[in-house]
Amino acid sequence: MQPFLHDACVTLYAPSFAVSRPDGQLRRGVDGFYHSDRRALARLEVAVQGVPLAPVGGGPEGADTARFRSVLRGVAQSTADPAVTLERLRSLAPGELTEAFEIANHGSRPALVRVLITTGTDLAPMDRVKSGDVTTPVPPRVEGRSLVWEEDTLTVTLTASPAPDAISAEGVLRYEVALAPGERWDAELVCRASDTTPQPFTAPAPGTAPWAAPQVRSADRALDAWVTQSHADLQRLLLSDPQAPEDVFLAAGAPWFATLFGRDSLLSARMLLPLGTELAAGTLRTLARRQGTATVASSQEQPGKILHEVRREALTIPHEGVVLPPLYYGTVDATPLWVTVLHDAWRWGLAEEEVAALLPHAESALAWMSDHGDADGDGFLEYIDETGQGLANQGWKDSGDSIRFRDGRQAKAPIALSEVQAYAYEAAIGGAALLRAFGRPGADRWEEWAERLKTRFRERFWVRDARGAYPAIALDGEKRPVDSVTSQFGHLLGTGLLDREESALLAARLGGAELDSGFGLRTYSSRMGGFNPLGYHVGSVWPHDTAIAVHGLTRAGFPEQAGALAAGLVRAADAFDGRLPELFAGWGSEVSARPLPYPASCRPQAWAAASSVQVLSSVLGLTADVPGGTLTVAPRVGERFRPLRAAGLRVAGEPLEISVAADGTTEVRAPGGIRVRRG
Repeated sequence: MQPFLHDACVTLYAPSFAVSRPDGQLRRGVDGFYHSDRRALARLEVAVQGVPLAPVGGGPEGADTARFRSVLRGVAQSTADPAVTLERLRSLAPGELTEAFEIANHGSRPALVRVLITTGTDLAPMDRVKSGDVTTPVPPRVEGRSLVWEEDTLTVTLTASPAPDAISAEGVLRYEVALAPGERWDAELVCRASDTTPQPFTAPAPGTAPWAAPQVRSADRALDAWVTQSHADLQRLLLSDPQAPEDVFLAAGAPWFATLFGRDSLLSARMLLPLGTELAAGTLRTLARRQGTATVASSQEQPGKILHEVRREALTIPHEGVVLPPLYYGTVDATPLWVTVLHDAWRWGLAEEEVAALLPHAESALAWMSDHGDADGDGFLEYIDETGQGLANQGWKDSGDSIRFRDGRQAKAPIALSEVQAYAYEAAIGGAALLRAFGRPGADRWEEWAERLKTRFRERFWVRDARGAYPAIALDGEKRPVDSVTSQFGHLLGTGLLDREESALLAARLGGAELDSGFGLRTYSSRMGGFNPLGYHVGSVWPHDTAIAVHGLTRAGFPEQAGALAAGLVRAADAFDGRLPELFAGWGSEVSARPLPYPASCRPQAWAAASSVQVLSSVLGLTADVPGGTLTVAPRVGERFRPLRAAGLRVAGEPLEISVAADGTTEVRAPGGIRVRRG
């Protein structure tokens, strides 16, 4: 059973994070302070003996802090007004949670209360918590004013200051607090988690965000707030590669995916290129160090292949029969995406020497597409899990039931996904441009390969229904088109795989009510068999998915449809206080004036946060070609956001500032040597 997280308060500083109830209490369930895929603290509950606590508000203050306030009902009151308050300030650092408590007497009478802080933990692995398995509490050891829990290589120490009046063997701290009118009482708990097992990744040095801080001021304050909150969250999702600490990348999300994911980290870095190329470079190099070199059936490693995810230890999903090794390569799309991100980073101004150093890895990735990605020689990239314990689906919609025919039947592997063919086409064209620009052989070969792929795609993927022609989501193991209507259309646009007429057909579909919920695109059409607004990939809305469609529509020349989807995402971000979740329910605006949560969604999630910059870039119509000395600015999307000023952008490593007036008049401050083209 999946846990419910939609109303949780999450604070994070990767690789650590905390999940609590909205009132700040940690009461087991999925609550806890987590570090490196283990739950270091499962319970941190504050009570005042004999006194009910009435929460009066609170929540995150940035990404790594949260504040919660409660009233002590009936204590020291001389009128109906509350007199005594409890405030909790939580802050996160890597491997450390600090909880500061303040009780204040605002009344005219003295207060005497007994504060009980109940602590506990199970030191459970993250996969057991996520699956809802019952875990056994680990008894603490009392050492002075500290509690210590130990298991295997993990040690957790919770220290109280000042020392409690009593600490029980069950982990309950007791304070007797006497307050005269106007007095305050303060205490602090610090919980530190230490694991002697080598960690795959660590937190980077503080203040080392590899991008400029975006500053957006627009006619729609919800867009501005979304960008600001996303920037704070993305900073705290950063991780560093121990093999080269200067290389940082984005963990996929909290709480379930606080590690390196090939697809997620690449797409997030690509969306953030208008803020600078350093994140993309660190992500590319971190993945290149782990690029496949051998054929290993258990992990699905192959020469040239880019990995799916890295964990400290094997990941088990018992109810699905999935066991993933710590280094797992079961993804069909990360490899072409790696090539495309390198190409795009070069276009945004990544230094030539850094690009050149990665070209051998690009050549290996391109070779994988034809030598291994196309397993049966039909010219399409496809996948199949032959281990019986890996992911059955290996595109971004990687849940077991995500690839379906329009009547709801599930497709059988091997499966060739439509969007993966678009990624492969884009990688081949971008890879050819890199090889030619750097004087390396093979450019003609990959351009010819891409053109053959385009022809085959048009012949094999396109199907028809009552509304006309469209590409199927996939070809199944018998090469039959899997004919459902899905959000994958957006991933094809602007890649070059489609012509103008084909793109127009998909733009019209994306603007229809069967896919557009009013807050973003449903992953699966509401008219298809098996549609479920709470289905992980068969009806829910994923912000990054819609942002990719906004970008694709913009590149393909359909600003009206792009603007409508962008506005929907901004409305959704506003409803979630600027911190868009990984996904939310696919009910449309006809059901609710607000997007409705998906219970177990990560929040924050890297590519959901990075979507804010992708949408901003699309609204501004940004296209960079630093090697060619040009930057295109074509703000034809989203008139509702004008006037708009965006600062903190970067191109060719230098500051970029753009202002768009209400009438569309545009001013650009670009670095010298870059010619600005107006679209």
